[in-house]
Amino acid sequence: MRRFPLRTLLLMLVALIAFGRLWCVTHQAEAPARQQAAGPSVPPPPPATPTQSADCRALEKALGDTMRAPEDSRVLEQTRKHLEACQEPPARACELGLPLAARAPLGEGGQASPARRLFGGLCERCPPALNPCAQSVGRALLDAAVGRPLDLTELRWNLDHAGKGLPVSCDSVTRLGLAPAAEADVDYPAGVRELVAALIPRCAQAGLVPEAVLRAAVVNQGPALSGLAPPAPATTADAPVKPERLTGAPLATAAFDGDVKTRVPVGAEPRSKRWDADGALRAGFSPALTRLSSVRLVAKGPGTLRAIIRTPEGVGLRDREAGLSFVNPVVCHYQGTGTWETCAPSIPLTNVDAVSVFPERPDGTLGEMEVLGAR
Repeated sequence: MRRFPLRTLLLMLVALIAFGRLWCVTHQAEAPARQQAAGPSVPPPPPATPTQSADCRALEKALGDTMRAPEDSRVLEQTRKHLEACQEPPARACELGLPLAARAPLGEGGQASPARRLFGGLCERCPPALNPCAQSVGRALLDAAVGRPLDLTELRWNLDHAGKGLPVSCDSVTRLGLAPAAEADVDYPAGVRELVAALIPRCAQAGLVPEAVLRAAVVNQGPALSGLAPPAPATTADAPVKPERLTGAPLATAAFDGDVKTRVPVGAEPRSKRWDADGALRAGFSPALTRLSSVRLVAKGPGTLRAIIRTPEGVGLRDREAGLSFVNPVVCHYQGTGTWETCAPSIPLTNVDAVSVFPERPDGTLGEMEVLGAR
């Protein structure tokens, strides 16, 4: 084996140390450059933490035990403790709500058993999309539409305990129950009418019902929904209001010129694709009227007047050309005797975008129309 002199070994050792120091210095300088090129460093994620408390995780099993023994006080007490300590139950626990309600119906006079009260507490905590009380209301609307019998006492109880699901429940009742009640030419099932009459007061109390839609439904359905009539709007001085837009029959301006002798042949107007929305003549208001109390007109030949009520997006019918949602309650049926008649809805209408004329005879004419209300 070759032997190196001690001096040579020392020189080699010094060179090795120098090279090592040079490598460290250059690579330390390069590291920030590489980091800057790659973008800011992302700190490592924190250690995973449980998303649910022990009580929330135990709630599903406890609810299952309750369904198997809905009268066992020990099981009920244990489930109650888990539920009270769990502010947002897991999805599976919420899914067990309706089966639990089926095993714990309300007693006579609406009395709630301990198991039923557990169901109410579950509803109050479950998120809207999983809320079993809200789901029961949506299902009831479908059942009512096909004539299935309903337990209105139970549905009222569920609505009272819907908690976070109350806005969803009331939105369903408004869209599927109340809005159709405010639409002309709709075959409105008696079961849906009863359901709306039972549930809408609770929603209106919470401020979750568009008042313009409620007023339109009361006017359109007559005595059947008269008990839902809201208080009268603020007192205003009613006066004739001229429309800004007239569509439909030619010479429509003659119906608002103050001369009953100039007549508009509304009965001869052909049925266009917008007939269901506009009728033979549509008098539009911009901005919409805050109050419509009555309409006076002189006409030859009978017909009906409909009000076009602006509604929140997606509630009622959709006018794609105008870009608005609406309902169209019947304001009145006029006789068309050739003298002044007054058409007054049972309660004042609000948010009125237009009034449309629908003649019933081809020889019908309109001499003059006067809309009384306020902007």
